[in-house]
Amino acid sequence: MTSPAGAQARHVRSGLRPPHLPDVRPLDGLRTIKIKLGVLVAATVTLAAAITWFGLSRHLGPTRTLPLAILVSLVLTQLLARGMTSPLREMTAAAQAMASGDYTRRVHASSRDEVGQLAIAFNSMAADLQEQDRLRRELIANVSHELRTPVAALQAQLENMVDGVTEPSTQALTVALTQTERLTGLVASLLDLSRLEAGASALNLVDVPLAELLGDAAAQARLVSGDKEIEIVVDVQPPDLTVPADVDRLHQVLTNLLANASRHSPRGGEIRLVAARVGSQVRIDVVDQGPGIAPDQRALVFERFVRGNSPAVTGQISTGGTGLGLAIVRWAVTLHGGRIEVADTTEGCTMRVTLPARRPAPEDDPTNA
Repeated sequence: MTSPAGAQARHVRSGLRPPHLPDVRPLDGLRTIKIKLGVLVAATVTLAAAITWFGLSRHLGPTRTLPLAILVSLVLTQLLARGMTSPLREMTAAAQAMASGDYTRRVHASSRDEVGQLAIAFNSMAADLQEQDRLRRELIANVSHELRTPVAALQAQLENMVDGVTEPSTQALTVALTQTERLTGLVASLLDLSRLEAGASALNLVDVPLAELLGDAAAQARLVSGDKEIEIVVDVQPPDLTVPADVDRLHQVLTNLLANASRHSPRGGEIRLVAARVGSQVRIDVVDQGPGIAPDQRALVFERFVRGNSPAVTGQISTGGTGLGLAIVRWAVTLHGGRIEVADTTEGCTMRVTLPARRPAPEDDPTNA
């Protein structure tokens, strides 16, 4: 058996009114509360006058006609006012539920006045809070998993050396150092992402020569790719092309994009790093020969911790990495006033970074926000 309170809560949660409470809303089509109040007053006065006239014409006398007119007018006022204020009551109940962690409540928004607009805004806010709460829970779970894996491996390696199962050889220490470096990289990525999201990373904009910067990033990526023997080709047109950017942040963007491309490129493959001026913007493409990303999955690659353990995604984000690199890239590019996207290609994958070719005006500088 479902209790009345449970039934009422279920109806409120789904945005419907409880069936045992009348919720008449004939005034929902009116655009403002002032018009609704005027209609409400006019309707009750007219009804009271009509009842009074009818009673006096039937010789009922004022002692019976006047109380009847007042009673009927109050009933009408209660019904109409209840429909006008129903969204406010639902918002109160939903806000109390949100304070307890329930973000599934929604308000039945059918009126066109200020209260209806408030109800629509409330539902949008509730949906955003529900999504943020989901992302927060996923972030905690993913961070816990990412930290637990290298910690467990490092602990096992050290325990084996302490117990005498494994000799403290160069190989054993190298394995322990690798896990420590993985932890350090994950913590550094989390700190970078936290700073970028909080807007705490101020940019030092200078005119960056792209040929030199892309060459340095390519040389570093060749060293990191190791035995995969990946060839990285740099093409900057014109050769003296510059872009106003923070050198360290833009180098971080390129490093993460090249690491992602190297990870998913075949052995002996080629990665092309192409930069060119396109109108009022500078475009930087990182083109690889990997499996690519399906069009319906491209928006997911820039989310935090989206990688191989996400069943909804396949292709280039299928293996390796911490799942933070592309999220950091997106925030860093956005901080520069640019955008990043997965470009349409027939083969491989092309990560496209588009940045303003000129420095923004002081009032438009995103770093001043």
